[in-house]
Amino acid sequence: MGLRINQNIAAQNAYRSLSVSDNQMSKQLEKLSSGFRINRAGDDAAGLAISEGLRSQVGGLKVATRNAQDGVSVVQTAEGALNEVHSVLQRMRDLGVQAGNDSNNKDARDNIATEVSSLRDELDRIGQTTNFNGTKLLDGSANLKFQVGADGTSNSQIGVDLQSINVSSLSAGLGNSSAKFAIATPTAVTGAMTFGVSGDATNDVTVTLGAANTYKTVGDVADALNSNSAFAAKFGASVDKASNNLVVTAKVAGPTPGTSVVQGGTGGAGNAAVGTGVALATSQTVGLNFTDSTAAQAAIGKIDTAIQTVSTARAKLGAYQNRFEHTINNANVAIENLSSSESRIRDTDMAQEMMSYTRSQILTQAGTAMLSQANQSQQGVLSLLR
Repeated sequence: MGLRINQNIAAQNAYRSLSVSDNQMSKQLEKLSSGFRINRAGDDAAGLAISEGLRSQVGGLKVATRNAQDGVSVVQTAEGALNEVHSVLQRMRDLGVQAGNDSNNKDARDNIATEVSSLRDELDRIGQTTNFNGTKLLDGSANLKFQVGADGTSNSQIGVDLQSINVSSLSAGLGNSSAKFAIATPTAVTGAMTFGVSGDATNDVTVTLGAANTYKTVGDVADALNSNSAFAAKFGASVDKASNNLVVTAKVAGPTPGTSVVQGGTGGAGNAAVGTGVALATSQTVGLNFTDSTAAQAAIGKIDTAIQTVSTARAKLGAYQNRFEHTINNANVAIENLSSSESRIRDTDMAQEMMSYTRSQILTQAGTAMLSQANQSQQGVLSLLR
């Protein structure tokens, strides 16, 4: 047997095996303590890439689920307000049926008209104030999109179109009278505009608007009119979303029920445009009248139409809510399955890893002992030198 002291091959071999066992034990300790099989790309490069993709998808779906739940809240807010609109309309209809009886004298009919007018004002208030996080829901302007998917495709969004639900317009349709005005170029609107109820000069109101280029949209013109106290006392201005026309609705009754609000002239004695770029579009003969049983019956028909409109709107909102709830259920199932897939790739099998750790621990202890023995084996050289 050759005795060499410059190279202790047995000790080097034992040290190499000990280093491998110690490195394995260190990695296994890391996996056991973190719970992850992949703690760095070197542990499983392909598995890391796949699991990160799955993790992104799961995270996106969790946020998308919350978005869908927000969608349910929006729909429930709108539908809850429409529930009260239904109650108001049903009360108005009851009053219309009561007014259809000729046992009512003039005072009774006036009292009915007063209550109906108050209820109509409440409809308008509901339409103007119902909102979710500052977004109005029942004024015909809401067209919302909700991100309910994890990716950026159009299929990952649900649109909630509430533009056909305009409670303020519904209220105006049950008002005294109104008219629509087409404004082709809002920036050209300027000068004085007179509004009145046909045949009643006492309710005329003249509003002097700003110079040219003051107003950018039809909504700006409506805001300018509503900010005038004299106008706001007898009229109200809004925008018809479908036609982008200016709608002026009277708060006062004319001598002839259902006659329209017109622009220009004294006592509404003409429909000529006053103010550059403004023209009468539609003179609406709307409104509720309870002066006799025939008028009351006509009012009942108009209220029935309004009730049907609200019923259709609530059915539409119910369909949206059902869709959101199915979307949430589908997303939760996807989250569960994708999380399971990621777990199989990335998470540590604790039992298997503990078994491997025990093996590495025993090998490390054995390697340490053998390295000590290999270092002692060369001590025999010293006996030759004595």
